[in-house]
Amino acid sequence: MSDTRRRVKVYTLNEDRQWDDRGTGHVSSTYVERLRGICLLVRAESDGSLLLESKISPNTAYQKQQDTLIVWSEAENYDLALSFQEKAGCDEIWEKICQVQGKDPALEITQDPVDESEEERVDELPETSHLVELPPCELARLEEIADLVTSVLSSPIRREKLALALMSEGYIKKLLQLFRTCEDLEDLEGLHHLYEIVRGVLFLNKAALFEVMFSDDCIMDVVGCLEYDPALVQPKRHREFLTKTAKFKEVVPITDSELRQKIHQTYRVQYIQDIILPTPSVFEENFLSTLTSFIFFNKVEIVSMLQENEKLLTEVFAQLTDEATEDSKRRELVNFFKEFCAFSQTLQPQNRDAFFKTLANLGILPALEIVMAMDDLQVRAAATDILSYLVEFSPSMVREFVMQEPQQADDDVLLINVVIKQMICDSDPELGGAVQLMGLLRTLIDPENMLAPTNKTEKTEFLSFFYKYCMHVLTAPLLANTAEDSDSSDIQEGSTKINRVCPDNFQTAQLLALILELLTFCVEHHTYHMKNYIMNTDLLRRVLVLMNSKHTFLALCALRFMRRIIGLKDEYYNRYIIKGNLFEPVINALLDNGTRYNLLNSAIIELFEFIKVEDVKSLIAHIVDNFYKALESIEYVQTFKGLKGRYEQEKDRQTQRFRRYRREARPVEDDEEMWLNEDEDDEDEAAEEKGRSDEDFPESYEKFMEAKKVKESEDKENHPKWTSAGSFKLTLSHSAGAAHGANGANSKAATSTSATSPNGSSAKAAALPATPVVKTGLVGLVDYPDDEDEEEEDEEEEQSPRKRPRLGS
Repeated sequence: MSDTRRRVKVYTLNEDRQWDDRGTGHVSSTYVERLRGICLLVRAESDGSLLLESKISPNTAYQKQQDTLIVWSEAENYDLALSFQEKAGCDEIWEKICQVQGKDPALEITQDPVDESEEERVDELPETSHLVELPPCELARLEEIADLVTSVLSSPIRREKLALALMSEGYIKKLLQLFRTCEDLEDLEGLHHLYEIVRGVLFLNKAALFEVMFSDDCIMDVVGCLEYDPALVQPKRHREFLTKTAKFKEVVPITDSELRQKIHQTYRVQYIQDIILPTPSVFEENFLSTLTSFIFFNKVEIVSMLQENEKLLTEVFAQLTDEATEDSKRRELVNFFKEFCAFSQTLQPQNRDAFFKTLANLGILPALEIVMAMDDLQVRAAATDILSYLVEFSPSMVREFVMQEPQQADDDVLLINVVIKQMICDSDPELGGAVQLMGLLRTLIDPENMLAPTNKTEKTEFLSFFYKYCMHVLTAPLLANTAEDSDSSDIQEGSTKINRVCPDNFQTAQLLALILELLTFCVEHHTYHMKNYIMNTDLLRRVLVLMNSKHTFLALCALRFMRRIIGLKDEYYNRYIIKGNLFEPVINALLDNGTRYNLLNSAIIELFEFIKVEDVKSLIAHIVDNFYKALESIEYVQTFKGLKGRYEQEKDRQTQRFRRYRREARPVEDDEEMWLNEDEDDEDEAAEEKGRSDEDFPESYEKFMEAKKVKESEDKENHPKWTSAGSFKLTLSHSAGAAHGANGANSKAATSTSATSPNGSSAKAAALPATPVVKTGLVGLVDYPDDEDEEEEDEEEEQSPRKRPRLGS
């Protein structure tokens, strides 16, 4: 059976009261003839063997826990549990069990453990008759009480009954009175028993008991009982810490007594869960789920009560932004807001939205802008945490605030620039704060969370703002540490180049690595804005200076930045890299690395492998032309030989293409020469028949020869590009001149004049009249129908220079 809904683990409770895993399989509910009833069958998913066969008895008490767990007892000391992979599967089997027993599936317990003989008298008996019978609350019976509490923990039904018994008899307060007595008598054995009892009562996981135990008059005694762990040589001093060391600070007076009590209670219960109680085992985690819920709902109440108290919050904000507020007071105010925001994470999404909107309306962001610029490290750290909550909640809200800030003459006052400066100036050697702030910046500039349909221009507007006002602040340390020093030059030490401007300080190198990581993110996600910025500042050249760093991680960051740029396969970037010869520092780093097979070596080779595989022609040609001699000795990978091969292939293709072009161009010239020779004969014959006055001929001929010489000189300068289209352009220029020179002469005379033109150049086309020539008599003149569309022909020839003019016949 492959249905994951029915996939379960089978557990049994051993003699040491520990759950043993019997295997994983798939459960089904099937009628078994041999047992004469509906049974739960679990077959192993590995080999299909039977892990469990349990008949659903009408009198067995089944309990559903945590939505995916069904627990029951088949014998006095044989408890079973099915842990489901999915809630849906648990619900299906639970409904089947309830159907067999005739119970409502909405119940979590199918049976009360009452004998059949007593069922008829259930309605007549008081509710307490079903409770566990507790021994008298006396010093002499503490061991018995401890054994009873410990023994019921394995049975959900018995835990329920014990909890009811403890509540009905006010037993908790009696036990805590015995605790005070034992402490006065220094009865260590009794105190150890009380530790087991109180710990067991907490594991009963009942909110009603917690309300009693964590009340103001009981909670310190509960903490006292938990100090006497039998496993410890000396008891802990938790009460001393809670009453003397831990101090409750009111940044502003809290007049609401209920709110004060809730804050105290939550702190102490959290202390019990986190500090006093030992870490629960896998099977004990569920025992304290109600305790976790108790703390959770307390926090929700605290946040709600504070949020509703606008007077208190307004006063807190006023003191936070007041310049007269003392530093110690301001530190407490910021810490208050930090705790406030941390508690807000327990709210439901809609309530959390309302909470952060309340803070935004009260002016949390302007307050943070002031606080983050202060010198106090603790205040700055707390303010950073608060900003983290706000950015995680709504990056758009923070971006909107930043863009609405008045543009001051000094960009340093902008919130994002304050964040960047804090990142740059982090005094922590490990740059813990800088890493956190970089994460904030990355979230703010991430276009993925700028796609809200309500504000489609947010991405464009914010990125333009960021690159205009903030990017120069972010890159300042990088540019400062890679600036060219006129007094310094590369110094040779053996075979390794050392650049003096390259940072050797580890903390500075870490900071530059963080900045490079952010810039690499920008290359990938801000293609337009980042491209302009890189070109305008020559940023890649400055980054590649870091390839000389003695810190390999920083050199790798610089290489990763270049790799991301090349990975875009943008010819704009490629031309920039070629023009700046920016492969040189990368190749120098590869050669300086020598024969060491390390991450730097592999990363550089991967860069060239990418260029080869993607066949980036411009970069391949540049690398082979300029660096192949230095790289051809590297033979342990075929990358560079492959680049050379790609280069040669492309060179051969270009050669073949050029030869094919020459072959295609030659017949055009031959055809044109033949056409010109034939044309001369036709025009000579036309000239003899028609004639032309000797007065017009010299003027036209001189203009023609002058234009012809000019064109021939142009053709000699651009001979490889000369085609018939060139002669066509000459024709157009001369035709205009001829038309101008022959103004007033008839079209026949103009044609006759062109026929006497020597040298066989495009005389026929040169003498084209402005209007079509009509054939008359026996003269064999050529009609040019296309000349009416002379302007269209001119446009076509400019677009296709190899295309010959269409000539009539």
